[in-house]
Formats: sequence, C-alpha cells, structure tokens
Amino acid sequence: MHKSFRGGVHPNDQKLLSREAPLRRFDPKGEMVFPLAQHIGKPAKAVVKKNDPVLVGQVIGEADGFVSANIISSCSGKVKAVEKRRIISGAMADCVVIENDGEFTPVEGLGKDEDTASLSGDEILARIQKAGIVGLGGAGFPTHVKLKPRDPSAIRYILANGAECEPYLTCNDQLMRREAPAIIAGLELILRLFPNARGVVGIEDNKPEALAAMKAAAAGHEKIEIRSLRTKYPQGGEHNLIQTITGIDYPVAKLPADVGCVVDNVGTIYAVERAVAHNEPLFTHVLTVSGDAVKEPGNFIVRDGTCFEELVEACGGLREGAALKKVLSGGPMMGFAVGTLGVHVQKTTNGITMLSADPAETAALQMTACLHCGRCTTVCPAGLLPQLMAEAAEDKNWERFEKKLYGLECVACGSCTYICPAKRPLTQTFKQAKAEIQAIKRAAAAGGAK
Repeated sequence: MHKSFRGGVHPNDQKLLSREAPLRRFDPKGEMVFPLAQHIGKPAKAVVKKNDPVLVGQVIGEADGFVSANIISSCSGKVKAVEKRRIISGAMADCVVIENDGEFTPVEGLGKDEDTASLSGDEILARIQKAGIVGLGGAGFPTHVKLKPRDPSAIRYILANGAECEPYLTCNDQLMRREAPAIIAGLELILRLFPNARGVVGIEDNKPEALAAMKAAAAGHEKIEIRSLRTKYPQGGEHNLIQTITGIDYPVAKLPADVGCVVDNVGTIYAVERAVAHNEPLFTHVLTVSGDAVKEPGNFIVRDGTCFEELVEACGGLREGAALKKVLSGGPMMGFAVGTLGVHVQKTTNGITMLSADPAETAALQMTACLHCGRCTTVCPAGLLPQLMAEAAEDKNWERFEKKLYGLECVACGSCTYICPAKRPLTQTFKQAKAEIQAIKRAAAAGGAK
C-alpha cells in the first residue's frame, strides 16, 4: 500500500459540527419532487401521470436504456404533475411531482427479507438494476452498469469508499457506525460477481468509531479487509483511493476497471444489500445538514424528493444571530451553490451546507494575477497543470485544453483553488471550459446526424 496519493490538501474538515449526531429518519410533509435525470446517462421516462395514486417503493420513472436508472417514489399520495421544475443545479428539468399524503404507504412486499444464497450473478445484477441504484458518492453512475465490466474475471479489487473526505459531511461516518454488518453483507454480494476479486474498505483515520465498527463486522470474512487511510483531501476520489490502497498508478484517461478495480461508495453498497436482501429499492439515503449558520447540524436518513427547507427546519433553522450568506448542495470543495432552499433532494445529494460567509465572494475581492508559483500543480491529484489549463481556458483554446493538457480529466476536486495564493477561481474555470467543450461536441454530433 502506498502511504498516500499524489498531491492533495488539508482543509479544515469542520466535522466536529455533526460527527456525533446519530442518523435519524426524516419523514417530510410537503410535496415531493423527483427529477427524471438523477444519474449519469439517459433520463428515465415517466410512467405515471397527473392524478395517478402512488405508493412508497413504486417505480415512477422507468430507465430508458442500459445507462439509465429507475426513479422510485419515496412517499405515497397522488401525482400532482409531470412538468418542468427547477432542480438543485439551477436548471429546469422534467420532474414527477407528488402530493405527499404523509402516510408513506408501501407497495406490497417492500422490505421483505429474501434468501440470497442461491442467487446467480445475473439475478443479483437484475435486482440492483430494478432498484434504481446509482453511485451515491456524487457521480450518480448507474451501479448495475459499473458492476458489469467486459471481463469480470479481470477485476482484482472491489474498493468500498468510506473515506468521506469532503469537509462538513459526516453521514457516511454515521452509516458505517450503525450499519457496518449490512455494508459488509452488501460487499459480499458484489464480490460474488467477481471470482478473482477481494474487497477492501478504505476509511480515513479521522473516523475511529467507523473503523472499529467495520473491522468488527468484517471479522471472519476472508476476502474483505478494512484499511485505515491517512486523512487528506481528496482521499475519496476513485484514482486516489486506488493509488493509495492497491499501489496502482494509472493514466487518468483510463477507467478503474481497466486496471482491475471497481470502486463504490459505502452508501451505494448498503443500498445494494437493502435491494438484494430486503426487496427495498433506492428511495432513501444518508445526508448531512451542517455549516456554521445552522442551529443544530445533523445526519439524516432522507427520502428522495424532500425539500431542502424542511430539512433545515428539522435542524432548528438558522443559528441565532447568523446571517445566511451561502447554501451548498454537498460540501465546500466539490459541492455547488444553490439559489434557494426550495429545491429537492436527489439520489446523489449527500449534504446541505449552510454558511454565514461566502468564501468565493471573499476570494473574488482578493484575487490577483497568477503568481506562477506552481502550487496548483503540486496539489493536483490527477497530475494535471492547472496554471496552463487556466490560460488555455481563458484564451478559449479548447484543443490545447483537451488534447495537450488533458483538461477533461479534471475531477473538479477544488484542491487547486483551495491552495492558490492569488485566489483564482481555477476549478470554476475548468468546469465552464469542460461544459463548453461538451456543448461543442454535442452540437457537432447533432449536425453530423442530420
């Protein structure tokens, strides 16, 4: 095992605000909004219409292709509309809107324990696909696709990401403390798909209780190991986790499966266990509400479709005397600002961070020209050249950005922005550059299809 991955930074993790807040289930009262695109790939197709009754666990959006995912209702009630609503990203998107009756009546058989011992690999994958499970570490890649590489026999490691390196977020820490046996059981189910693989759970060493719980749960499981990792951001990135645990250092343009690895978040693995062993599709997941502006930071088992505002109210609202300056979906490194608390939780929403100051606004006031100090290069975990990438992006030299500097391989971890003494918005620049390049490619593909 390598001691660590290349680059990285050490931001104040701010986890003391919520790390000891136990997970609590939250049942919302207001209307529930379910975007049909909560995953990488093609959006789901609505299979309900206005005034249709729905139950908890019912498919309301059907996957439209292999790289797509079912959308599952987390409440019972009546479909209010299938229409465009503003979502977390700020965009307008097709959504199923449900009038929540507050009863949370389940579909028949939801939560029923299943015998998994005789299941084939294809049957396990089918249950995962039916459950609408996607990566809960943030990317939202459909899990059944990730678990079906071209050559399953070439996979040597199933890496369970329990690093939770994003500042403020502590929900996975609490999940591992509370549900360690179920996470290990889920990892065992996944290992059955890969005959030559072993499982390794990586957890940063600032989570001693989670490490202890997971080690106890893994005792006696010969093919599973729990690793304590050095606390350093972004330890939870796929490339970084692979580099640290396996010692494999591979080009950023390759996928984990190309080097014999599959990486899944511990929340995703828990969802696999719930789906395969208990007939429970993905309609709840864990989430942290934190920040210096919220009165009582907490960790929740939250229902997809829940309004941010209700969760903040469940934390007591704003701290007395606090002025709310910024709300983030996620944490401050890889999260993004939302303009209103009126948006709704999606499958990949792992945090709501409430801040009394806006670091981006402060940085903008202090920004200077690039100092050519090279710090951004030393901290980039992907080994990229942020200084040159920024120059290419500012010049709109997209070919240089993509082909010469490999800018599309930027994972937007924020390390370069964090370390930059000139306070330049490097990560935001790269996000915009990547979006423009992808838009150009889509337009070219559409033109070629005519």
